[in-house]
Amino acid sequence: MVKHIVMWKIKGTNGLTKEETAQEIKRSLEDLNGKIEGLLRLEVGIDFLQSEASYDVVLYSELVDKAALEYYQTHPLHVKVATEVVKPAATSRIVADYEL
Repeated sequence: MVKHIVMWKIKGTNGLTKEETAQEIKRSLEDLNGKIEGLLRLEVGIDFLQSEASYDVVLYSELVDKAALEYYQTHPLHVKVATEVVKPAATSRIVADYEL
């Protein structure tokens, strides 16, 4: 199993506040559950601490294996969310992928 974790610092986009944008990112990414083969679980959290060191949005996902992660990353549904919703809002991104 592969765990894929991503965190973003974001800004408001398309006339939305930062908080509204975070909710849009959460809805859009979590909607991928059950739609991409090999993606076992995906959840998105929104930071409530809002400290200077905090990231605003975190994605936690579990995939079958490394091949499933590669498939997920290039899947048209994921690419659409990434390019249309996440990337325009992201000001900083960090990621970690590991295998159990």
